[in-house]
Amino acid sequence: MKIVIFDVEPWECETFEPLQEKHELVFEQDALDAEAAEKHVDADIVSAFIYSDFSREVLDRFGNLQFIATRSTGVDHIDMDWCRENGVAVSNVPTYGANTVAEHVFALLLAISHNVVDAAERTRRGDFMQGGLQGFDLMGRTMGVIGTGDIGVHTARIARGFGMEVLAFDVKPREDVARETGFDYVEMDELLRRSDVISLHVPGNEKTRNLIDADVFDRMKDGAVLINTARGTVVETEALLQALSSGKLRAAGLDVLPEEPVVREEAELLRSYFDRAHHLDTLLADHILLRMRNVLITPHTGFNTREAVQRILDTTRENIEGFMAGRAPNLVTP
Repeated sequence: MKIVIFDVEPWECETFEPLQEKHELVFEQDALDAEAAEKHVDADIVSAFIYSDFSREVLDRFGNLQFIATRSTGVDHIDMDWCRENGVAVSNVPTYGANTVAEHVFALLLAISHNVVDAAERTRRGDFMQGGLQGFDLMGRTMGVIGTGDIGVHTARIARGFGMEVLAFDVKPREDVARETGFDYVEMDELLRRSDVISLHVPGNEKTRNLIDADVFDRMKDGAVLINTARGTVVETEALLQALSSGKLRAAGLDVLPEEPVVREEAELLRSYFDRAHHLDTLLADHILLRMRNVLITPHTGFNTREAVQRILDTTRENIEGFMAGRAPNLVTP
């Protein structure tokens, strides 16, 4: 079979090289487009990221195409109707950073609870005084997890390891997972009222836009901490500023902000031409949240570990190997 890996950086090629022992393997650093499709009309399998053009116009140019292995969770960049009409299978990468993002939740939370940033900056200046650095324990506190997909469940599991009580809210509760992990589902009002820390793990869409607004902040426990590693649009910015300024919130740890460009996949942020097209530093530089002492912000980097990125590549190669062996994992129904 002829396998063409589009939209690939040089360092990514090593993961796919074992495929060339029995198959023709071609790497193309550029994204798939009409011209590239013409160059590889005889490709049996193609793999690419979300920047590639999988429109009907481009896909029609392939003569032998059997399988598309997208290196993403979403498939909205692929004409799935065309794939169904032409019998082309599609596999994706369902998850690659669930534990990774959950760990970042606690990187933010521990930095807040132990005043790590202020302590480090002070010590770097040669000041070893303790004043103003007293933090708080996580053990015995209550964490509220809003959204119990894979990331939310990993977050709950880690919280339990710290000796925290965990409450959760989700429109589709996973009671078996709750029993296994050791957390309880409650109504949103109870979660807000009882939680010392609230961690957000819902997708960014119209249903969740400004999910956390002024009314929600009013119903939170006084002095709670908010952690958002989901999407910036989930939190209403003005309401967040008011809650932080008034002391309703003790602090916030944010890996995302509303001013970020639309991000379909976290791994989008790894690509060099995305960085050229959207300058996050410029978009966010003047944001008032960046200047607040009780706010800790990271640049949407919670997903970005070597292991998580490698999982994207490994899963894609496994998808390709599985298809060729007749057992195609992670199939997305066209």
